Amino acid sequence: MGDDLGEEWWKHEGNSDPSEAEEEEHQEKEPTQKTNTKSKAQKRKTETEGPVKTKKKKQQKESVVPQKKDPADGKSPKVKRKRKKKTITDVLSSSEPKPGCPEDLQTLVTKYFSDKRSVIEQEELKLSDSSFLSSNDLTHSLSSYLKQVCPKWAKVQKQHTVKSSVVLLIICSSALRTIELIKQLTTFKGEAKALKLFAKHIKVEEQVKLLQKGVTHIGVGTPGRICALIEKEGLNLCALRYLVLDWNWRDQKLRRMVDIPEIKLDFMNLLESGILSGCKEGKIKIGLF
Repeated sequence: MGDDLGEEWWKHEGNSDPSEAEEEEHQEKEPTQKTNTKSKAQKRKTETEGPVKTKKKKQQKESVVPQKKDPADGKSPKVKRKRKKKTITDVLSSSEPKPGCPEDLQTLVTKYFSDKRSVIEQEELKLSDSSFLSSNDLTHSLSSYLKQVCPKWAKVQKQHTVKSSVVLLIICSSALRTIELIKQLTTFKGEAKALKLFAKHIKVEEQVKLLQKGVTHIGVGTPGRICALIEKEGLNLCALRYLVLDWNWRDQKLRRMVDIPEIKLDFMNLLESGILSGCKEGKIKIGLF
């Protein structure tokens, strides 16, 4: 029977049709090839489309600015604007200036030394009413004011013979104001000699020589330079009888002499250098012009 089937009968045992076997093998290979082609196509898409999508996402994130919301009502809070502090110019521009008085000076001195002196020392800084001349009511010129507070000026200036000292000392805020005040003294001073005492373009040594050279009756200047002259012993207060403060005058920003921090500091140093003690002893009187 084996001879009837031929020599290769065993090769086709279990698979009667060889074409069916080939078709089955072909069907098994096709899905693997399809999956390979699909995976390659997906890779290409991810390589091309991937960065573009991420860029779009980044652009969307950057364009959307998150706003902080109030948890109570879900609305964004309003931005609070800082209020500008009122300056001296703002306050004074809306109100009329008032003439200075002795109480103003006393309040200024007390406030300045409140954290620098003990309670007992602060009591010593207080001046009596007799230490002050009458104040300017804003109707006087400098000459008319000085004629009122120094009625015996002609006699006083003749009796003054001490060098390196003055009888009348006028304190103001700047060099320009010093020159203005000296011009206003013309009708008052008579034959008295007035000297400019400020720092602009004038050395301390030159002013010391001028004070030592002859008798000076009136000194007009800034508190900083006057303090420097007292420290260098170029100016002494032994003959001083009247200290007039240019209290009511205001600059372009409507500031008084004592409203400017640097000048205020020099002024307080000047008061400590012998003015307050002279007032306590009754030798010096202060006037607010």
